[in-house]
Amino acid sequence: MTGSGITMPLDRSPGFGVYIHWPFCAAKCPYCDFNSHVRHQPVDQERFAAAFEAELATMRERTGPREVTSIFLGGGTPSLMKPETVARVLDAVAKNWTVPDGIEVTLEANPSSVEAERFRGYRAAGVNRVSLGVQALNDKDLRFLGRLHNVDEALHAIGLAREIFPRLSFDLIYARPGQTPEAWAAELEQAIGHAADHLSLYQLTIEEGTPFHALHAAKKFAIPDNDHAADLYALTQEITTAHGLPAYEISNHARPGAESRHNLTYWRYGEYVGVGPGAHGRFVENGRRTVTIAERMPETWANLVEAKGHGVTGGEILTRSEEADEFLLMGLRLAEGIDLSRYEAFSGRGLSSARLSVLQGEGLVAPIGNARLRATPAGMIVLDAVVADLAR
Repeated sequence: MTGSGITMPLDRSPGFGVYIHWPFCAAKCPYCDFNSHVRHQPVDQERFAAAFEAELATMRERTGPREVTSIFLGGGTPSLMKPETVARVLDAVAKNWTVPDGIEVTLEANPSSVEAERFRGYRAAGVNRVSLGVQALNDKDLRFLGRLHNVDEALHAIGLAREIFPRLSFDLIYARPGQTPEAWAAELEQAIGHAADHLSLYQLTIEEGTPFHALHAAKKFAIPDNDHAADLYALTQEITTAHGLPAYEISNHARPGAESRHNLTYWRYGEYVGVGPGAHGRFVENGRRTVTIAERMPETWANLVEAKGHGVTGGEILTRSEEADEFLLMGLRLAEGIDLSRYEAFSGRGLSSARLSVLQGEGLVAPIGNARLRATPAGMIVLDAVVADLAR
């Protein structure tokens, strides 16, 4: 599968995405709670490529014919995949569904696993967008975050990606221990100077089950309190907007037209197939939105696929009420907000005018004309509470 550029749809269609999960990493970051695994022996990429092909074929049987609007290879560290493995997976997607020329095909990469030849191989395979896990432009904080690269390697990877791929995004984590607004502002300005068209900017959170959770509980380090974190968030919005990279979602910033098509499918509550260890999918099957959850352990997943054609071990069929709640939770993360008529179609009722009135009075939500509703910047900071109030 090959493609030259990316065609971004102008409408707000939710789309149909395909997510491929490569679960292997060179090292486990202490803040990460994603399904990622370190193997000290070479991964049998031939085996996993064949398993991806088999599970994609099974998913095609369940979804029927569809037109794919985006493909995302996430992880783990997909840039540890051989270009030949990526090509096989992308070819398998195109074999099972219609894949128009120019759709967004994203691969996540870590700067420590970047080689020019490998990047050119991914480009030849059909990848046209790379998302780099930079996380910090400060060597001390990179070490704290457990990253295997330094700032020079990160900047080299960014330059290489800009040279080879039409689209580039990279991630930074802020609200790090001891980080002042002045230090974050300087780092963000530097990042924007290197960014092409998209940045993902996440506040450091302490996730249960991670090494950081235990260290934080033992008071080995402290992160900014809620007020300080809110100030850093506001500063982030101010700086990115001033540079033409406004937030289109709570943590994601892009030049207009350069938004991540695949992530928009999630936030617009579209459909997507999830393939690979620990992958989740959500698609309409027999008229109902179905959730699929795959086995998390990579080798166990591969055994299951080889035995029965897929590694799905969990899932459910959502009720209309559950769909409506998820639609609210995802859609209100977006600056464009939600289509109120679509919420009514899911839930069978409109949002409570009394609750809307209270939330508007508190400056947490705002209408967009008569058809849409969005969370305000103040509402974004307490979005879970806003959604919980609206969904009652």
